[in-house]
Amino acid sequence: MSLLDNLNQDMKTAMKAKDKPTLSVVRMLKSAVMNEQINLGHDLTEDEEIAVLSRELKQRKDSVAEFEKGDRDDLATQTKAEIKVVEKYMPAQLSDDDVKQIVTDTVKDLGAESMADFGKVMGAVMPKLKGQADGKLVNQTVKDLLK
Repeated sequence: MSLLDNLNQDMKTAMKAKDKPTLSVVRMLKSAVMNEQINLGHDLTEDEEIAVLSRELKQRKDSVAEFEKGDRDDLATQTKAEIKVVEKYMPAQLSDDDVKQIVTDTVKDLGAESMADFGKVMGAVMPKLKGQADGKLVNQTVKDLLK
């Protein structure tokens, strides 16, 4: 079952349950997926679907940080609830230890030794972890290992 099929099914379920917050998020996700599909001119591959979901998730996480900085706990709470809905559609996330192991292996394979190799390591690691780990976590892990 494709992501759009899942979103349509969940949208119907949310409508029947009169779950407005979930319905709103599912509609936004469906809209983002359909816009990406129109922009690319073809049905999305699984990787492209994950990229759209990752982008939506990152936007919401960034929003939470900004809301908390501005003492807007009401909006932060609402956005955290949206994050939980988006995460339902994401692939399972790797633990910090798993991310560190993958980054460590990649650093060894590439022979990276300093921060000058940062871009090369990130370029090799991100495709391996696509959708399975937060980019900020990967970035920090690579920096820690290259220091």
